[in-house]
Amino acid sequence: MKIRAALIKEPNSLYVIEEIDLEEPHADEMLVKVAASGYCRTDELIRTQAMPVRLPAVLGHEGCGIVEKVGTDVREFKPGDRVAFSYGSCGKCASCTEGKPTLCDMFETINFGGVQADGTSRLSQNGMSIPTLFGQSSFAEYAVVNERGAVMIPDDVPLEITGPLGCGIQTGAGAVLNRLKPRPGSAIAVFGCGGVGLSAVMAAKISNCGTIVAVDRVQSRLEMALELGATHVVNTSATPDAPAEIKKITGRGADCSVDASGNDVCLKMALNCTRSGSPTVVVGGGGDAVLNVEMDIMGHAKSLLGVVEGDSVPKLFIPELLRHYKAGRFPFDKLITYYDFDDINTAMLESTGGKAIKAVLRMK
Repeated sequence: MKIRAALIKEPNSLYVIEEIDLEEPHADEMLVKVAASGYCRTDELIRTQAMPVRLPAVLGHEGCGIVEKVGTDVREFKPGDRVAFSYGSCGKCASCTEGKPTLCDMFETINFGGVQADGTSRLSQNGMSIPTLFGQSSFAEYAVVNERGAVMIPDDVPLEITGPLGCGIQTGAGAVLNRLKPRPGSAIAVFGCGGVGLSAVMAAKISNCGTIVAVDRVQSRLEMALELGATHVVNTSATPDAPAEIKKITGRGADCSVDASGNDVCLKMALNCTRSGSPTVVVGGGGDAVLNVEMDIMGHAKSLLGVVEGDSVPKLFIPELLRHYKAGRFPFDKLITYYDFDDINTAMLESTGGKAIKAVLRMK
């Protein structure tokens, strides 16, 4: 079928909305009419080719929509169901069968290799195969999504808010709730107050942390952090020695920290703001970082943990986050700014420029 999709054709170029071809869903896949899709930092890293994915490509990996057609092997969903999309996994390797799909043997191939688990893409233009992202490519009117990567959305939740749960929101919240699991009353520091970091702040409040320190250089984002549950904020534009300030706030250093900044300087500060024996989770994709193993990690018995997609099983964790949302404990919708699909380049520029915390494209 012919669909409209936003393509990136060259590194650092603007999105171009063009007509492309979408293949019918295979046996374990579904055709979904996309309602909305979040704009994530991962999309931006691919647009700039900091993360290399073959171009031209259709990006978008925080989609949601209405199922229109299901493959012959699909059992969980039917036409008319409301779904959010998340990352892809093979469902067959040891990690998947052990309930750890973020560690799937094919994670890189399915999510960043431009193909589905069978090694092919469902997208093409003028006879040339077009790479997909996260097995969905949701910057489009329609998407073919594997049943494993979809999550049912209840009728009492606005569908258009749910796309970002599939990546950025679950990444930040899962880093706290699934990996760090801080004790009630403990102190946590979160570096980077974009959608991922602010989701970590909300998760820290759900965890009943006693001290929640949000760190950023944009004052408006720090004000949002206070609204969402931070007890203290540190603006690195005015306070360059954030670790010293956090140790002053907490008395001895944070019990754990999250780096959602994607910045090597912030990563080191996140390590250095914690007390001895504490973990730091890094969830912000970035480049190289220079650390002193003795002073930053080993000498203080600290640990640096890489976490993918919040260590989450989306079919379990996204419903959990929605329960918190409906109970008023996880107001992630406050992060969202909406844009029409045709205004995708405005959404990109305002997202990367810091004006929008979580840009969401509406496809209608």
